[in-house]
Amino acid sequence: MGSSIDSYITLVTTSAVLNVFLCLYSYFRRAEIPSSKIFMLYTAALCVYTFGYAIQLASNTLEQMKFWTVVQYMGMPFSASLGLLLMIQYTGKTLSRKATIAMFIIPSITLFMVATNDYHHLFYKQVWLRTDTAVPLMDISIGQWYVVQGAFTFSCLLCACLILIGQWKHTKKMYRRQLLTLITSQLIPMVAAFVYLLGLTPGGLDPVPVLMCITSTMYIWAILSSRLLTIVPIAKDSIFESMREGVLVLDSSNRLVDYNKAMCLMLPELEVSMIGKKWDDIWLSLAGETFPVEYGREGLQTDLYWQLEGHTVCYQVRTSYVFNKGAQVVGILIMLIDITEQRFLQEQLKQMAYFDGLTKIYNRTQFLNKGKEILNDAKLTFRPAAFILFDIDHFKRINDTYGHDVGDKAIIHVVTVCNRYLNSEILFARYGGEEFVIAMPGASLQDGEQLAEQLRMALFNDPLEVEGVLISLTSSFGVAQYSGEEDSLESLLRDADRALYESKRNGRNAVFAYSASLA
Repeated sequence: MGSSIDSYITLVTTSAVLNVFLCLYSYFRRAEIPSSKIFMLYTAALCVYTFGYAIQLASNTLEQMKFWTVVQYMGMPFSASLGLLLMIQYTGKTLSRKATIAMFIIPSITLFMVATNDYHHLFYKQVWLRTDTAVPLMDISIGQWYVVQGAFTFSCLLCACLILIGQWKHTKKMYRRQLLTLITSQLIPMVAAFVYLLGLTPGGLDPVPVLMCITSTMYIWAILSSRLLTIVPIAKDSIFESMREGVLVLDSSNRLVDYNKAMCLMLPELEVSMIGKKWDDIWLSLAGETFPVEYGREGLQTDLYWQLEGHTVCYQVRTSYVFNKGAQVVGILIMLIDITEQRFLQEQLKQMAYFDGLTKIYNRTQFLNKGKEILNDAKLTFRPAAFILFDIDHFKRINDTYGHDVGDKAIIHVVTVCNRYLNSEILFARYGGEEFVIAMPGASLQDGEQLAEQLRMALFNDPLEVEGVLISLTSSFGVAQYSGEEDSLESLLRDADRALYESKRNGRNAVFAYSASLA
């Protein structure tokens, strides 16, 4: 029996030395190991546990054995929590600070219980020296807290195993050797502890410290052969689910295979029951139309507008192919990126650059740009084009009498009335102050006069109402027509302005067309 104990002590000591090596390795390579701090603490705890157990076995008196038992429990209960944390970090998951602290409450109580057991006997009911062995060994009768600590340790080891096993199918084959090493490192002590509690181990000795020699050797082998912990493969689903962009995965038949959490937030109408259905059919049921993106093309980027919680949002859609090892297309990734704020800012800048802030129609600058396009088109197609300038009569009087707020309402009222008679082909803009300009592609001078008269009558017959007061609004119009190559936009607007001035000379609320006599 004595030689067997010596061999046992040697194996336990070897386990401790191997854990010292692992602890030092993780310290010196801490810059390369993402979980170096946890791994150092984990191997240090195992080192304290195994060294303490080896010295306890070599002790001669019960008091010495009890002392080294306390030393053991400075490492053993904490190693279970640290091992679980290490496996959680390895799979790319995190725990909150409170949850992490909570994992060390029971081990801390256990250490206190072991150190003070002589006063309460809650961890060991009784401790004595065995008389049936050639060398003195300590035997125990377990107490209530021993059961609590045992259940806690077993739970940590079991949870760590289940977490790692759950990542197996999401881990690339090249990293499965690492994963198997970690699973084994949790499984061996869990099974050994269970066998020990059943009293099935030779001589009633705890097999866990000896088996730590095997698990530590496996760690060293995995570190040297596959760079365990230095290159940590994060599980696919951790990356997939943590992405801020929404991602859809379609197979080669354009059937929905998977989607991530971000996509659920972007398109809350998506349901798990839709997986396996064709994406075109799904989108038809969601939006009532075909998917507005040609997702069968590689590298396509386009914008998609969607109603989310009563608001219009804009997603940039990007597509890419999914290839197998043979470089064959086996699916399509559709990525949705929320660019609502960016598009909103762009729209604001566009409004400021192109549109009048008060009336929301084109401003003078944009009219000049588009007016030149209309004129160039007229020159190329040999078609006429009419231009109308008009302003609100006695606008200063309205401002002076009712205030500038009412003056603004008058301008908005004029635009509202005019828009009833203008189609999408007609260019309408605020030219400045109370003055407006209209461009009519393909229209003759007579067409321009007719529209101007229609607008004049509409404004005359539709006064502005402000707080029950009717304010009569009239306008004066000047019309000019493009008729030859020599005409430019500037010259045509000057002609229309001369005609407008003639309307004012003739009492306002009138329409005049430009003629050579007004030049």
